[in-house]
Amino acid sequence: MLDVVRSFFSTDLAIDLGTANTLVYVKGKGVVSNEPSVVAVYRDPRGNQKILAIGEAAKDMLGRTPANIIPIRPMKDGVIADFEVTEQMLRYFISKAHHRKTFVRPRVVVCVPSGITPVERRAVKESAESAGAREVYLIEEPMAAAIGAGLPITEASGNMILDIGGGTTEVAVISMGGIVASNSIRMAGDKMDDAIIQYVKRRYNLFIGERTAEQVKITLGNAFPSEDDTDTMEIKGRDLVSGIPKTLEMTVSEVKEALTEPLNDIVDVVRITLEKTPPELASDIVDKGIVMTGGGALLKNIDVLLRNAVNLPITIVDDPLSTVVMGSGKLLDDTDLLREVALSY
Repeated sequence: MLDVVRSFFSTDLAIDLGTANTLVYVKGKGVVSNEPSVVAVYRDPRGNQKILAIGEAAKDMLGRTPANIIPIRPMKDGVIADFEVTEQMLRYFISKAHHRKTFVRPRVVVCVPSGITPVERRAVKESAESAGAREVYLIEEPMAAAIGAGLPITEASGNMILDIGGGTTEVAVISMGGIVASNSIRMAGDKMDDAIIQYVKRRYNLFIGERTAEQVKITLGNAFPSEDDTDTMEIKGRDLVSGIPKTLEMTVSEVKEALTEPLNDIVDVVRITLEKTPPELASDIVDKGIVMTGGGALLKNIDVLLRNAVNLPITIVDDPLSTVVMGSGKLLDDTDLLREVALSY
């Protein structure tokens, strides 16, 4: 009875705590916040630190700050790298969504990678509780993505989901409300950006920043380019030989070459998961194919690359970026299913 009263007075939230972006879903309202997982910290000469900006404002500072202002990405490879800063970031997102209009603290569902360790689970739970959550439920990202994509996860049939985020790529086969076979690798959007940085450095002796690399990936990134794809993009960076700022043009084929290793790793993890899948469920996947979610699904022709690699139908959901948080949001309305799929600590 007390839980019913509390739920009436509090605003329940679902949070996709991603390496690149954090999305917040409010029960009854939908997605209310989608901001970069970046926090700008000011450190004085005595070592004390103060939060200057969180989200979009902090991301704008990346690579453009003096030594005493540090833009931090507190999530690395899908898990907490800086506990204290993550807590501050969560507190900001929770208070922004909750508005403190009610006196009861919210119930919060947080999405985490499927390969997360018990220690990392506790770190996420404690961060959310310290940031103002009454109850914290941890949901594996592939499960939340499958629910958000509208897959029949409670039926006795195989559903395969591929979620390519900022820090991790998650692959899972789901049946009867549980994950039957899964894999999680720390190779995703961030590693693609890094691969572009290293390629430009190796080929042109030019050092470019993270934001430039991300823009190159968004503009020219193509997992399966055709011969007539002649798009180019002007990039600016620092010449490593002369130390002077320099401009050059990159082509689609060069970006494809830079992304070869990360894309091959993603294809490999899909193959490995398919090899671990029981034959009855594998037969379902032959008919249904693989459903793709996450920001990585927006890379041009990545579905064509996978279709050619595994010879299965590939479907990209309508809104890949918000599928995970939408799935978590649906669980707020179904307490029984939430308790069934939530991770233990």
